[in-house]
Amino acid sequence: MKRNRKGAARRRRTLRAWDYDHARAAVPYLTSILRSLRELYLEAAFHSREASRLADRPGRPDRHALIAREEALQAAAEARRRFDEALTEMEALDVFCLDPVKGQALIPFVHDNELAWYVLDLFDKEPLRFWRYHTDPLETRRPVLAEPEKAEEGTWLA
Repeated sequence: MKRNRKGAARRRRTLRAWDYDHARAAVPYLTSILRSLRELYLEAAFHSREASRLADRPGRPDRHALIAREEALQAAAEARRRFDEALTEMEALDVFCLDPVKGQALIPFVHDNELAWYVLDLFDKEPLRFWRYHTDPLETRRPVLAEPEKAEEGTWLA
């Protein structure tokens, strides 16, 4: 029996490793995308909740309730579609959304020859104040030094 070796090759992805200066320069653009992601995620959640609330009403729904529920479902689907577009735009830069509600994203870089991530935080006064190794728990935050070591630019296989 032959093994499907193409599947493993397709899952392998090369990440662009950012350096600190490029990451700082991209912060205004990335925070703009992250802000859109957050707003669209919350909008989709609101409309989905509204549709659920209308569906869960006791009794038989009238015409107005059916139309309102359908409009809420369509608005939620549209918000999710726009969310997916913004997410694709961000991931094309090899920046990954960690939590859209908290406004957090991860920017890959290489530190001590290991994959690490700058933590971009939309609500922090200094959006690139922390970083973590890939193997660290998600909650780990290490402060970025005032003059960080020059990160090695290039690519990283993930």
